[in-house]
Amino acid sequence: MDVYLVGGAVRDKLLKLPVHERDWVVVGARAEDLLKQGFLQVGKDFPVFLHPSTREEYALARTERKSGKGHTSFDVFASPDVTLEDDLARRDLTINAIAQSEDGEIVDPYNGVQDIKARKLRHVSEAFTEDPLRVLRVARFAARFAHLDFTVAEETQQMLQEMSASQELSHLVPERVWREWEKSLLTQTPTVFLTLLRDIQALSQVLPGITADDSQLQRLQRTSAYSDSVTLRFASLFIEQETPESLKQFCRQLAIPNHYRDSALLARNHEDFITTPELPEKAQLAALLKQIDYWRRPEKLEQLLQLRQAEYSESKQQKSIAAQHKKLRSGAEKAAALNAGTLQQQGFTGKALGDALREQREQILAEALN
Repeated sequence: MDVYLVGGAVRDKLLKLPVHERDWVVVGARAEDLLKQGFLQVGKDFPVFLHPSTREEYALARTERKSGKGHTSFDVFASPDVTLEDDLARRDLTINAIAQSEDGEIVDPYNGVQDIKARKLRHVSEAFTEDPLRVLRVARFAARFAHLDFTVAEETQQMLQEMSASQELSHLVPERVWREWEKSLLTQTPTVFLTLLRDIQALSQVLPGITADDSQLQRLQRTSAYSDSVTLRFASLFIEQETPESLKQFCRQLAIPNHYRDSALLARNHEDFITTPELPEKAQLAALLKQIDYWRRPEKLEQLLQLRQAEYSESKQQKSIAAQHKKLRSGAEKAAALNAGTLQQQGFTGKALGDALREQREQILAEALN
């Protein structure tokens, strides 16, 4: 029985990047061999086990054969006769098909080390086309490693184009599409994910409604440079969305979590506030705070301010916008502290109470912004 470190951990070590998790392949063993050593089996369809002390994943060397449409229809064959090279052959990219033995020897049957040096994302074999999810994985890796100058190999780009044309991507479940996109939004250059899918004519299949036009991409890149928040990055894409209904439909179609949808709707519904360099008048500001339920949900104003700051993060107005926001935050906090009970004690009731509360909040905002 031989054990090898495989996949992303080896790749990231070679790239001198932090290794956050390690996966292992066990060659020449059966499930019973690992169970006897205290490993816990966690995969019913795949022979995957958790190490009794480290809890890291150990998988028996296996091969796969496509048995239907989509990315889940595969027959898995695990046996002591499956070699390390057989196991690595089923992986997507050469840079992910490198192994390291327990004594530190690099095993690289598909020239992944060479592709790391050349900064190329290249498929391992023609079997790549059997799994449509790999199109999104390549787009995600392209986004993740763009800052290291990685690009997709020409022959792999052509294969992605052919897979897109086959309409296989239409069989991907929405949750998996979203998971890959969400991961790409964590990278330094999330725009690369969208541009690659656009270039291979896959965008309309997997992210209908995302155009990846210049306006969307530039705003996403500005927001990404300004903030690491995936929520803000996602919301920035929908500031110019045509209707709230189309945005809601898009999020339903991809099973996108509600907090992302709500943030995108907030951005879309307040496009003018985000994209106008001058703050609204005090009455409009007070109305905005009421509309977003600031008095109970102050985080909504903060999100709008962050999106607005990102909008001008590369302009000469950056400092003046930041100064505006500092004053607005202070004024909004003071306005929120205004107690309706105090006004009631002064004799205000009913509509007069509401009017007095609004007027005093407007006055507080006006004083803060002067």
